[in-house]
Amino acid sequence: MAAEDSKIQSLANQILALAHDDLLMHLRFFDMALAQLKRRERAKSDCFATDGSTLFYDPVYVLKAYRENPKFIARCYLHVLLHCIFSHSFQYGKLETEHWDLAVDIAVENVILDMKLDSVSLEQDGDAARKLNILKEDIGALTAERIYRYFRHNPVTPEERRELIRLFAKDVHSLWKPADSGAQEELVITEEQWKKISERVKADLKSFTKNKSGGESLEKNLEETTRDRYDYSDILRRFTVMGEDITVNDDEFDYIYYTYGLEHYGNLPLIEPLEYKEANKVKEFVIAIDTSASCRGAVVKAFLRKTYSILKGSENFFHRVNVHIIQCDNQVQSDTKITNDEDFDTFMKYGKLTGFGGTDFRPVFEYIDTLRRQGEFEDLKGLIYFTDGYGIYPQKMPPYDVIFAFLDEDENRAPVPPWSMKVVLEENDLESDGTS
Repeated sequence: MAAEDSKIQSLANQILALAHDDLLMHLRFFDMALAQLKRRERAKSDCFATDGSTLFYDPVYVLKAYRENPKFIARCYLHVLLHCIFSHSFQYGKLETEHWDLAVDIAVENVILDMKLDSVSLEQDGDAARKLNILKEDIGALTAERIYRYFRHNPVTPEERRELIRLFAKDVHSLWKPADSGAQEELVITEEQWKKISERVKADLKSFTKNKSGGESLEKNLEETTRDRYDYSDILRRFTVMGEDITVNDDEFDYIYYTYGLEHYGNLPLIEPLEYKEANKVKEFVIAIDTSASCRGAVVKAFLRKTYSILKGSENFFHRVNVHIIQCDNQVQSDTKITNDEDFDTFMKYGKLTGFGGTDFRPVFEYIDTLRRQGEFEDLKGLIYFTDGYGIYPQKMPPYDVIFAFLDEDENRAPVPPWSMKVVLEENDLESDGTS
């Protein structure tokens, strides 16, 4: 029995080595990624799996699958490799796994079909391609993040889910959960390292695919993987201003003299505590909301709640503030002034989104200029403009900081003005309260 097991293990390893070499021959820009992904046996698993560092396989399963279709092994190998290149496993604990599992499998299979590699083609690819075309009509570019958001807003039925799994699943994702990963202690490839590998793949891909068809889906997913993520809380520190806060200034208060006076002079303190201290806190800013048809109400409200929650948390807010929430499409539709938490809660509960025409950013800047001339702001620090980015930007730099916040990265979007900052937000991040 031991000799037979050894033979099975040896044959399975040879088959995987052949699949590895085949991928390397056809996809030379994956050379570094292929070199990083180790292979290890995982008996009685009847599937492929990865923890982001190692490809785990059942030798018996490999032999059975290879006998039925030799191309299936290389297809699974490539499927797992793309999960790693796109850093899918590192997002697992942050998202709803039911939707993320489907989204990432569909994303990598779409990339594989886009490559048009005969050495990894399968009989069911025709059905998969037809399903992908339907999804593209609703979603656009099929990155895992876009597909995930689509499924969250359009949950699939159990029957549809089974069909999607049949067409697109090639591995299991159980080892993506840190608590369940038996090889977690041996994990040597971090998310940052995979990102560097992805950047290398992205650079090599440009020369490899020059004057060739295919590879567009791979480029889209690599752009999503390698783009910079932002800490929205850190960015909002741009909007802090120096001001007086009515609170005890412990830094400038001497308790020795204070208690000495209470003890020796009939409860008369020698020094009163200073009631004011300088603090970096938010007092005045503007949130502009693009209410053109492409900005959904639920996402807008999530953005408002997230932004306000960050600013009022961690002692960032003054007790009284001057915040304007301006709604605008191609003209200013409304302006709601917020001075405290009650005002904001009322707006979130009863406020209506108005407009839904075309987009022009200039009216908001002109309106703010009018408010400043009228003395509405003492020291306006900044404007946060939540938009899809398809509008007319002002040319003149305003005397305050400006952030244009987008929900998605979009290469067709015009660049923001050089005097402003661009931030691409994650929809799942907007749904957290921002206080963590």
